[in-house]
Amino acid sequence: MFTLIGAMSLLAVAAGLVLFAMRDTLVYFYTPSELAAKQLPPGRNFRIGGLVQQGSVVREADGVSVTFIVTDLTATTLVRYRGLLPDLFGEGQGVVAEGALDADGTFAAVQVLAKHDENYMPPELAKIEAPTK
Repeated sequence: MFTLIGAMSLLAVAAGLVLFAMRDTLVYFYTPSELAAKQLPPGRNFRIGGLVQQGSVVREADGVSVTFIVTDLTATTLVRYRGLLPDLFGEGQGVVAEGALDADGTFAAVQVLAKHDENYMPPELAKIEAPTK
């Protein structure tokens, strides 16, 4: 009985140490509504996901900086990104951005991933395939 209790205690301590070591590498995912409710501190890494709001994409003159608004149709978050955007990125499209909040509440993204729905079809194939009725 003591051996079993000792083994379980040792296993619990080992699991706790593993989780403690991994806490800095975990990246959480939030929608703009969840982000507004959580009030996360600036500098904490996480992912934000939603739709790119129509008319919100502003490209800077340098050609690599862009700002846009991510919405979940309830709340919005301003995102700033410097880099190349994925081909599927566009207004009204799904997006996931990884980064952290600035002191002014702007999300500074270090990576932007475009999402597509399960019905995605490459543009070349969409031109060939005719709608069926």
